[in-house]
Amino acid sequence: MSAIEKSWYQPKSLLTFLLLPFSILFWVISTLRRLSFKLGLSQSFRAHVPVIVVGNIGIGGNGKTPFVLWLVPYLQSLGIKVAVISRGYGSKAPYYPYLVTRDSAVEEVGDEPFLLASRLDCPIVIGSDRQASCELIKARFNVDVIISDDGLQHYKMHRDIELCIVDSQRRFGNGCLIPAGPLRELPTRLNSVDLVIENGAGAMLSYTLAQSGIYRVVDNKLVQQYPQQGVAVSAIGNPQRFENSLSELGIEIVKTRHFRDHYAYGVDDFTEYNDLALFMTEKDAVKCQAFAKDNWYYLRVDAKPTEALQLSIKHILKQKEIHHGV
Repeated sequence: MSAIEKSWYQPKSLLTFLLLPFSILFWVISTLRRLSFKLGLSQSFRAHVPVIVVGNIGIGGNGKTPFVLWLVPYLQSLGIKVAVISRGYGSKAPYYPYLVTRDSAVEEVGDEPFLLASRLDCPIVIGSDRQASCELIKARFNVDVIISDDGLQHYKMHRDIELCIVDSQRRFGNGCLIPAGPLRELPTRLNSVDLVIENGAGAMLSYTLAQSGIYRVVDNKLVQQYPQQGVAVSAIGNPQRFENSLSELGIEIVKTRHFRDHYAYGVDDFTEYNDLALFMTEKDAVKCQAFAKDNWYYLRVDAKPTEALQLSIKHILKQKEIHHGV
């Protein structure tokens, strides 16, 4: 994590105030862009089926992916046929839009889309042109709704429901827009979304990340016996939450190693650890499976929403008339 990123979650410092002019410029540009879509000066598109955006107003580490991993099967349990689109940050697909499957190479499609495809039974399409992704889904699949993993600020895309994820621990950092702070939009944006959902216990509309076991990276098998100490390695937005979860399982963390979010691991990144056991997140593990050792493990977590959140989502679906056979 860079010095600038660390400053986002600390009291405002000299660095914060030095960066504020750039944040003001960012606000002016983003406000004008949003206004141009609102006034019809810029063209937006509407998909052939309703779109649910799962996004946030900050940069990374808010827990969108576990929530999408819960939301898709929840909608399917209601009889709703779902597809997911994602920008595919860090992907290197041969062309776009690109259909992600369990047989895709993680290096081509990106860590989060690969994880979604490995855990979900629905079409996953990546590409920065979300309209093209929606059109591919229209041409090849019969679905009732499209979930956009991120894209809250992609105003070119009409959305029917906006779900905004907020990290209950880090909240909005120092409250400043980037680069002085972690926000892409001001907290007032939350007044216009359909649901503000907290990642963490406490709020009525929230979910917790429940530990679902330790798995071996090399073969994705659940293990009952694992080392009680090792190195915690992560390339995620909020590594502290992951490391706390390991400690709760009684694992002594002898060393931590943090890489930037979505970092593309290579075997050379782990040479210094020799025979020490490594513990990582599931998102990290999908990028390391090809060269993993037997004593590398990952912690699987699953979103556990409150009953109030489930009822609120069901109510909004009914309100927006999103159901099977839309």
